[in-house]
Amino acid sequence: MTAAAETSELESRVGHHYQADGTYLVGREKVREFARAVQNYHPAHWDVAAAEALGFPDLVAPLTFTSAPAMACNQRMFESVVIGYDMYLQTEEVFEQHRPIVAGDELTVDVELTSVRRIAGRDLITVTNTFTDADGERVHTLHTTVVGVTGDDVDPAIRSKIQGVMMHDVNLLGVDESGDYEKTVRPDGAARISEGAATRTPTTPSFDEVAVGDDLPIHHARLSRGDLVNYAGVSGDANPLHWDPDIAKLAGQPDVIAHGMLTMGLGAGFGSSWLGDPGAITRYAIRLSQPAVVPASGGADIEFGGRIKSLDPQTRTGVVIVTAKSAGRKIFGLATLEVRFR
Repeated sequence: MTAAAETSELESRVGHHYQADGTYLVGREKVREFARAVQNYHPAHWDVAAAEALGFPDLVAPLTFTSAPAMACNQRMFESVVIGYDMYLQTEEVFEQHRPIVAGDELTVDVELTSVRRIAGRDLITVTNTFTDADGERVHTLHTTVVGVTGDDVDPAIRSKIQGVMMHDVNLLGVDESGDYEKTVRPDGAARISEGAATRTPTTPSFDEVAVGDDLPIHHARLSRGDLVNYAGVSGDANPLHWDPDIAKLAGQPDVIAHGMLTMGLGAGFGSSWLGDPGAITRYAIRLSQPAVVPASGGADIEFGGRIKSLDPQTRTGVVIVTAKSAGRKIFGLATLEVRFR
């Protein structure tokens, strides 16, 4: 079957939906361990009193926290619905924060195949995770876009190499477990969208203090191999590209590379640190350009910067462009934060 025919079959599955089994209970220690993994030390992620002082009922989860439960919830999609590929490469991510997730939230996660596009001979596949709280309000939406890679683009040696090093019960090789496919679509009726992020931004800069073109202070983040291994455990992303140099080189990389979600998490922390309030970011969209290479000796330095792109005086909101580069390479092709000011 040709790649185009395979894409056409996959396109017919767009709209496939399922709800993850059970609910995800957000715990304080999960919030703290994720904050540590993305080097985000805003007090609201660590200290209950500090979170309450900002108007939150408990510890606030970092903006990209949902990437961890999404990793587990999406497994069924990439084993039984999105099939025919040997590997997936992350390329774009959009986090919509309708209200900040806090410790104690019990979340239901809906998973949907929302888009399949063929661009320049590659298949771009978008899966959407919708996080709903116990009151039935949508609190967070996460859109993940990956490139489906077929065997023609993968060194044949990588398959046996991965099988030899992967932990048990983890499948990264596009194994088809679809059986008899039956499409299941999302039931009619949209969840209410929480407006929590729109009603409180107590510590952000005043709208009158900022202007289009203002630059954010430069921030440097350091990543070691230990940081990558820690993030793999916290996030559930066990891809050996992030810890095995031999596999990284078989995949065409010069050395081990940082998780895309890790660099995104660092970027989100850069933005929330400048704003002073994790609840002030309502949308974070990132297109990855190149991965950050993390050598065993010396690790990697990632330089984050930013600039205010636009401001809306009626809503007191703005769009901030975030840049990230490492060893002279652009890590983010395009990244924007949509934020609310006082």
